[in-house]
Amino acid sequence: MQHKAQRPRKLVWPMQAMPLARVISLSYALLILYISLNPFDFDFQNGIEVWAWLAAPLPRFITLFDVTVNILAYIPFGFLLVFAAYPRWRNFRALSIALALSALLALGVETLQSWVPSRVPSLMDWWANVSGGLLGGLLAIPLGPQWLSGTAIRRRFDQWFGLNWVACALFLLFPWSQIYPQSSWLGTGVWGHVIFGSIDWGTTVINQVAQETLITGLCWLGAGLLLSLGMRAKAPQWQILNGLLYLTVLLKTLFTALQFGVEFSFIWLTAGAFWGMLFGTIALRWSLRLSQRAKAGLALLCLIIATVAIHILPDNPYFILTLRHWQQGRLLHFNELMQWVSVIWLPLAFIWMMRNSADLRVKH
Repeated sequence: MQHKAQRPRKLVWPMQAMPLARVISLSYALLILYISLNPFDFDFQNGIEVWAWLAAPLPRFITLFDVTVNILAYIPFGFLLVFAAYPRWRNFRALSIALALSALLALGVETLQSWVPSRVPSLMDWWANVSGGLLGGLLAIPLGPQWLSGTAIRRRFDQWFGLNWVACALFLLFPWSQIYPQSSWLGTGVWGHVIFGSIDWGTTVINQVAQETLITGLCWLGAGLLLSLGMRAKAPQWQILNGLLYLTVLLKTLFTALQFGVEFSFIWLTAGAFWGMLFGTIALRWSLRLSQRAKAGLALLCLIIATVAIHILPDNPYFILTLRHWQQGRLLHFNELMQWVSVIWLPLAFIWMMRNSADLRVKH
């Protein structure tokens, strides 16, 4: 009897709301709207009835690719909604909410596509989207709330960033900001020549390897220091930032292979990109020992110099040639979104650092 009384009790997870799941769900819904309605050239006078697509016949050509993409696009949405509904609604009630919101979002998207000339709404697409939302919800239910709220991933991010969700968001967005082709590897924040103007270099010869090495090294050192400012002092910052760089390289390689072919997977990994990452990583290792104030100043200096260099120095001629022959195809709207992520990452990082400049002077 005494042995039975000492048997450990089953862990009951606390019933707490999951604001992170709700924020990500909303962000993902906005992402779906962006990708589905881009380029937003609405024509409300095209004479098409609002609900005409519901009674329209099925498309003559139905490809497995289109059906699969429509299903896969809504699986994360249904998955996240189950956790977003916790703890007020759980299990099959949460599944019903995920299914209903997936259906409503898909209904709104297909209806709005009636006024976008480049889009063709279809009842088949709606059913595929709803099926994706249902599958995502079904995948989430067996995992339980502890999967999202109490797993190692969530705990790790709590240990690394605490309540600093803006720095956490910048950390997660960084690899995606590098997917769109760039003249220099890791060179985010390319705004054309609107701010700095254009310079005619004529026949001046500039060493492209040295140029890319400089820009890549400065960008990685600046971005790494900036992200370290949002981490806790006890977090393994060196290991975390190395992992971020590995993930960035992996995503870049995968999407380059997807868009240009497997044989061109590492076409972006030039000598300048390699040496820039190496020198930037060595400098980052040393710079992480500095005070918060010194790291903030050095990060700001590196990113400003790199940004000026990106816009003033001439583009790599091989990069220009790549863009001319780049057939984006089915990933057109995804690439446009990744281009925006690349453009806004650096301004968002600057704004965050300026708003928190007083707090960054004190170590966590």
